[in-house]
Amino acid sequence: MKPNYVFLLVLCCILSSVSKAKIAAPAGSNGFRVRAVNLGGWLVTEGWIKPSLFDAIPNKDLLDGTGVQFKSVTVGKYLCAESGGGTILVVNRTDASGCGTFSLWRINENTFNLRVLNRQFVGLDTSNGRAGVNLVAVQNTPGISETFQILRNSDDPNRVRIKASNGLFLQAKTEELVTADSKGNEGWGDNDPSVFIMKNTGGLHGEFQVTNGYGPFVAPKVMKKHWKTFIVEEDFKFISRNGINAVRIPVGWWIAYDPNPPKPFVGGSLKALDNAFKWATKYGLKVIIDLHAAPGSQNGWEHSASRDGSQEWGNSQDYIQQTVAVIDFLTARYAQNPSLYAVELLNEPLAPGVSLETVTEYYKAGYEAVRKHSSTAYVVMCNRLGPASNTELLAMAGALKGTVVDVHYYNLFIDLFSNMTAQQNIDYVYNERRAELSAVTTSNGPLSFVGEWVAEWTIRNQTKEDYQRYAKAQLEVFGGATFGWAYWGFKNNVTGYWSLEWMIKNGYIKL
Repeated sequence: MKPNYVFLLVLCCILSSVSKAKIAAPAGSNGFRVRAVNLGGWLVTEGWIKPSLFDAIPNKDLLDGTGVQFKSVTVGKYLCAESGGGTILVVNRTDASGCGTFSLWRINENTFNLRVLNRQFVGLDTSNGRAGVNLVAVQNTPGISETFQILRNSDDPNRVRIKASNGLFLQAKTEELVTADSKGNEGWGDNDPSVFIMKNTGGLHGEFQVTNGYGPFVAPKVMKKHWKTFIVEEDFKFISRNGINAVRIPVGWWIAYDPNPPKPFVGGSLKALDNAFKWATKYGLKVIIDLHAAPGSQNGWEHSASRDGSQEWGNSQDYIQQTVAVIDFLTARYAQNPSLYAVELLNEPLAPGVSLETVTEYYKAGYEAVRKHSSTAYVVMCNRLGPASNTELLAMAGALKGTVVDVHYYNLFIDLFSNMTAQQNIDYVYNERRAELSAVTTSNGPLSFVGEWVAEWTIRNQTKEDYQRYAKAQLEVFGGATFGWAYWGFKNNVTGYWSLEWMIKNGYIKL
């Protein structure tokens, strides 16, 4: 009988080992791990990736979401919405931050709505039933009375006049009285109360800005050329020959309405995505569709196509239902394509503006939308950024089959990394990042995915060897993710370290 006991013991050990191996590997994938690259800046515009895309926009420094401040040359103080909105405009602030910074909604190159801190719009006072000459900021939706032209001095573009919808210019009569009743004059001197010094505080350079900036006649030509040339078939060939087995493709919600999406977005990105699937199939690559920009913006950043930095996704059930419909459309279109590997429901929702309850509700609905068309595509759920727990999605996602939790790891953007040396950054990856990834990589939960990372940091003038060691550390640690990882991104027209193509060609990364 003793040999039988030995046999059973050995058999149990083998079965235990096999069971553990199955737990560690993605379900049904035979141990396949995604080694992907993000095709960022292609179907969802990010101006920092390709700044030249904006070069030919008239008044390109006054795009949607740009912050502007107006200092009266006669009073010497800044135009402000009293209390941040809801009442009159004044010219009594020495500090223009907050209520003295207006966010532009661009109508054309010279015509705008001015949104104030509390998200109301500057306009002529219509409380008496008709437009007067006094200025208020009370409307939540802009109309004709909330429309203004910014006219710039040709010799000094920062000297401006602001023309109201009544055809007259704003003027600062006193610190407490701003009216739209000046005819202006031919001069731009410091004695004219209709003259203001405009200061630009910066803004966004995303899909909304580029399409609305060029307008409905030029934008389609510009964007179609960009989609046709920024990523091409040869790129997929290069990717497949250099150790990458998948692409993560950021898309915007308007793609579901192609070829006639809501303005200012333009049609054509869906055809580009079709081409991506065709090329992926030809070169043996998997595709992860990533909904990078949701209606209303889930984080207020340019890469979510926010108009003015506002984060409104999740505030309305309409937005959630629209977003589920986009996921349904995309999955239905590509469910039978052999290259579809996963659908990511939403990129980087930002806490606390997007609550856990809201994102959980959406993820469950998005999951069902994917499963309606595909039983095999993975459903990727991105962690919220900001003050949110790294593990908050594990219980919900773990109860659903074929789910993945996406985490993004950048040694950038926060003060913690600002004074770190190269070795400290590398040690941080081996220690803190490994621990963070381990916390979301559980044996009986969803798979883990480092959906964005990059071999870039805040320090400068480091050696090539430092970058190589830093990239190697991340590849080693993020290789522990049970779904895989995706480098951000493939191309970047400004900085090489953000481009995996450049990193491979120049010997910084070898896969």
